[in-house]
Amino acid sequence: MYDRRWAWDVRDAARCAGVLLTLLLLVDWGSGRFTFWRGLLWLALALLLFVVLFPARVSAGEDWLAARWLLRERRVRTDVLVSVRCLDGVSQRLVLRDAFGARVVIDPVVLVNNADLWHRFEAGARKAAADGLLLCGQTALRRLSTRMDRETALAVFKASGLE
Repeated sequence: MYDRRWAWDVRDAARCAGVLLTLLLLVDWGSGRFTFWRGLLWLALALLLFVVLFPARVSAGEDWLAARWLLRERRVRTDVLVSVRCLDGVSQRLVLRDAFGARVVIDPVVLVNNADLWHRFEAGARKAAADGLLLCGQTALRRLSTRMDRETALAVFKASGLE
């Protein structure tokens, strides 16, 4: 199972980088200061923006969750989770650790937008909690579960015209 919005997020990252490159080249060309080296610099800056905005491709299976970036993939076993932490900041992140030391950082919006991924993750986390392995993160999981329930209810209301 994969994140269904991943392709859209990659396109959005490419669009942002393309718009930045276009604007920088137009401003340089309009001011009469465009050179080959400045064009390469703007291209490098746009590529850097693309790499920064490039989303992780989150996938899940029976008792595992993985996040793949440009060059590497990280995977945790959800049935042996020992820690689930929610980091707040400019962008919220969910940090998952399993008993084998593996660590994955994902955006919780991915789980909210993909019910299939959420159900796979939640089943494994519930098993870890029932086995007594999940030492830290019950509160974060409850908050995320409440958010999932709220989003699901809003989607049902919107689909039925009761919003």
